[in-house]
Amino acid sequence: MRTVATFLILSTCALTVHAAPGRAVAPDLDEHTTVTATTMSMDQAVKMVEKRFRARVVKAETESDTGHTVYVLRLLDESGKVWTVRVDADNGSVQ
Repeated sequence: MRTVATFLILSTCALTVHAAPGRAVAPDLDEHTTVTATTMSMDQAVKMVEKRFRARVVKAETESDTGHTVYVLRLLDESGKVWTVRVDADNGSVQ
């Protein structure tokens, strides 16, 4: 029993040391696989831009480049104008 407890403590410490800030390594993944947490969900991004631009999101896609997530949202307003905005999932900035 003592050996199991020691193993669990050492395993937890090893995962903490190898995990980069803002990333987590799950026990069922190998040490080279990381999962990045985003600050803003797609749903939150859609609600934010619909309110900000007073338009409806008609298409939403996620782009990910080296762990950085950007939501690409196509908007349609009441006058029929269509345009695209990009929302950074980490900080919510609109491009």
